[in-house]
Amino acid sequence: MKNTTDDKLKNFIKSRQSLVWYVKNLEKLSPESLVEHTLNYGNWEDVQKLIAILGIEKVADIFRKQTRGKRINYRPEILNYFQLYFKKYA
Repeated sequence: MKNTTDDKLKNFIKSRQSLVWYVKNLEKLSPESLVEHTLNYGNWEDVQKLIAILGIEKVADIFRKQTRGKRINYRPEILNYFQLYFKKYA
């Protein structure tokens, strides 16, 4: 049985429930929500694992879409860091 991206994401967040402590059903979280929570609250290892699962281009695309609107849920220092990071590496 293949371990699909969805399965990998489910396993990823199940082992990091502290990132989304208030969510009852972890399996319903979207990749967009996982990116936001991981970049905001995860450590560097968490970020690298998420990038390994989704790919840096996909994570960067999600991040850029999330930061184009009026409402941005990233802390200012996180926003600045990942804007620079994805500009250089994605």
